[in-house]
Amino acid sequence: MSAPAFSGRLPTPSSTMRATDFSYSGTELDALAAAPNYYRFIARRFAPFIGTRAVEVGAGIGTFAEHLLRETTVRELSLVEPADNNFPQLRQRLGGRKGVRLVHGYLEAHVRELAGADSIVAVNVLEHTPDDVSFLRAAHQVLRPGGSALVFVPAVQAVYGSLDEQFEHYRRYSKTMLRRAFTAAGFHDVRLRHVNCLGLAAWFMAGRVFKWHTIDASRVQFYDRWVVPWLTRAELVVEPPIGQSILAIATA
Repeated sequence: MSAPAFSGRLPTPSSTMRATDFSYSGTELDALAAAPNYYRFIARRFAPFIGTRAVEVGAGIGTFAEHLLRETTVRELSLVEPADNNFPQLRQRLGGRKGVRLVHGYLEAHVRELAGADSIVAVNVLEHTPDDVSFLRAAHQVLRPGGSALVFVPAVQAVYGSLDEQFEHYRRYSKTMLRRAFTAAGFHDVRLRHVNCLGLAAWFMAGRVFKWHTIDASRVQFYDRWVVPWLTRAELVVEPPIGQSILAIATA
C-alpha cells in the first residue's frame, strides 16, 4: 500500500500554493481510502509520539490526515503534498479545517518554516524518494530536539514487482537498510517493527505472479474489513518475523 512522495509551518487554516511541475501517476490512493482499519492502526501506533504540532509529508488526498486528526493529540497539523493532481483534492477535503495548514511543495523547500515540529509523519512516502537519506536529513531539521520521525514503508525487496513499479517505488526496505538511512540522517533510538505478515504474500502474488498494475478497491475493502482487525491485534502481541511493511519511530 502506498502514497505519493516528498514534502512540508503551522497553525492558521490557510493554504500555500506552489507549483512543483509534478503529478503522481499511481492509481492506488482512492482504493486505499477504503481501508480505514489499516490507517487507524498506523495512526494509533504513532499517537503517543505525535505531540501537538505535527507535519505529514506526502499527504496525498488527505486520507491518513483524517485519522491523525481523530486518533491523536495533534492541534496544529501541516500537510505537505507536491503532486499537482493530488493537492486540489487535499485542499477540497481539509482546506479551512481548524489547525490545518496545506503546503503545496516539497519538504526540502519548507524546512525553515516548519522547524520546531514535535513530529513528522511519512506513511508510504520514503520509498518514493530518490535519495531517502537526504529526505530524512530534511525531516530531522524540521523536528525540535527530541522530536519523532514516524515512518511507514514497504518491506522486502524480494517481492518488488509490477505494483511497485506502477506506484513509483524506488525500493522496498529491510530493517537494516532503514536503520542505516535513519542513522546517516542523524536520528537515534530507532525502533523498527514488521507489520502485516499476510499482506506480504498477497503483494507477491499481485505484483510478481499476476503482475497487476493497480489495486482493486473491493479487494482492499475486503482485506481491511475481515483480515486487518484481528491481524493487527495479533501482531501487537507478537511481532511477525517479516511483513509487508515496516513501522519506524526514530528520535531527532
